[in-house]
Amino acid sequence: MSTIPSQQAGAPADDRDLQEERPAAFTRVPPQDLEAERASLGTLLLSGSPSTAGHRYFAETLETGLVAEDYYRPAHSTIHRAICALHEAGEPVDALTVAEELRQQGELARVGGPGYVQSLVQAVPTTANGPQYAEIVRAKAYLRAIVESAHRILEYAYSQEGDGDEARDLVEQQLTEILAGAPGLHEVPPTVGDLYLDFVAELESIQDGKRVGLTYGFADLDVLTSGMHPGNVTVMAAQSGVGKSTLALNAAVAAARTGATVMFSSLEMSETELMQKILAAEGQIALHHLTHQGGLTPAGWETVNRLGVELFRKLPLRVYRPEGASLADIASAARACARAKGGLGLLVVDYLQLVEVAQSRHVTREQAVASVSRGLKNLSVQLDCHVIALSQLNDDGFVRESRAIKNDASVMIRVERPDAHDPESPRAGEVDLVIEKNRFGPTASVTVAAQLHYSRFVDMAHL
Repeated sequence: MSTIPSQQAGAPADDRDLQEERPAAFTRVPPQDLEAERASLGTLLLSGSPSTAGHRYFAETLETGLVAEDYYRPAHSTIHRAICALHEAGEPVDALTVAEELRQQGELARVGGPGYVQSLVQAVPTTANGPQYAEIVRAKAYLRAIVESAHRILEYAYSQEGDGDEARDLVEQQLTEILAGAPGLHEVPPTVGDLYLDFVAELESIQDGKRVGLTYGFADLDVLTSGMHPGNVTVMAAQSGVGKSTLALNAAVAAARTGATVMFSSLEMSETELMQKILAAEGQIALHHLTHQGGLTPAGWETVNRLGVELFRKLPLRVYRPEGASLADIASAARACARAKGGLGLLVVDYLQLVEVAQSRHVTREQAVASVSRGLKNLSVQLDCHVIALSQLNDDGFVRESRAIKNDASVMIRVERPDAHDPESPRAGEVDLVIEKNRFGPTASVTVAAQLHYSRFVDMAHL
């Protein structure tokens, strides 16, 4: 029989102490209040029948947001579900009906039998305080979620897996859930029946011509795609010099004009360059007048001052120019925007191939770019926002370095200028937005006008 030495030869005493103390931190009793749990259930049992004088306390207790997963004791979660099942079926709720429901489910003995269900009624000082008991239960559940998040962070740190960016990403995800009041206690996913009424309401708005997603700023493009939808990615791809950054910036400003919070992450242009482009587009001032000494006339200065008051100080558009260019940096800034403004509507990344990822000798460049593409898709879901990711095209028209970019996109737009290589083209000044992939409608080509001296694209109808 082998024995475990109390300390390895040469191991510092401090290390031994840490090894002995660490498990104890995980054996402490999590935050909970069983009396409040019993009182909450008792309130529901006493006020669950419409004929009961205090029936309103039943609704008020549930309106706190109390759900089965908030209880610390599993038996209490089971009883809560039985109460809700009877209530949703239109049946009266009391100790006898709930006990019978649990019996039919085969759960009565597991929760302590009919005697325990009846004892919950006696645990209620007054049903009028039911909402307060429920808030206590929810607060304890929230604290347990904080503890669980902290444990995940500790376990990851002790595992010494991943790099600094991955560790920060994990920490931020956990903290964002906690700060948003979403501790990760999941309910059973809804059935299609639960979703039906909301679906019909959304369907009516679509059929009535009301825009569902954020606008791209181009009428025909909005019609084909229904705008920009949360949790989805649009890839705008073009060869260098075509104007994809300008196109994306135009879309960002158009979306921000609707009141949506937008973050434009530029890995190519400086903050000054972005401001110059916005001013040129919105004020119809020639871009070269803003970039050269003495180019701005008194009328131009008047426009600058007017837009400062009417547009720039009101537009919820944030410009992020990272010192590095990692996906973790962009994700961190996007989460900060979402927390500061109660949600992020649109994230623009200019451009995808410049985003840095940790590479090893076992990871190809194609795999690295694919991981960025997948990371942006995941970020759009996590933050419930739309992402516009710009991408370079090779000379042969294919997306540079990774096919995964198109696979991850919900909408793929290839930007083509007929006059880019032929200044004498009869279509000079026109730009085709070729929709190669569209999860929300048909593929097609939308033609817009390029006014690059104003750093903007416009609908042909607006010429």
